[in-house]
Amino acid sequence: MPYVNIKITNEQVTPEKKAELIEGVTQLLVDVLDKNPATTVVVIDEVNTDNWGIGGNTVTEIRGK
Repeated sequence: MPYVNIKITNEQVTPEKKAELIEGVTQLLVDVLDKNPATTVVVIDEVNTDNWGIGGNTVTEIRGK
């Protein structure tokens, strides 16, 4: 049973886009690894931009510059 965890910042990602991610990743595992889509788990974690850092700065700070 494959388990895929996608982490994204919590900015304007619609339920439709999340559904596309889940469907696309599931299909990728079917196509590349011949996995059963019925047992493939995809989880999307949305992380606040204050809790995601790059190069010593939060994403909130980076996007504010």
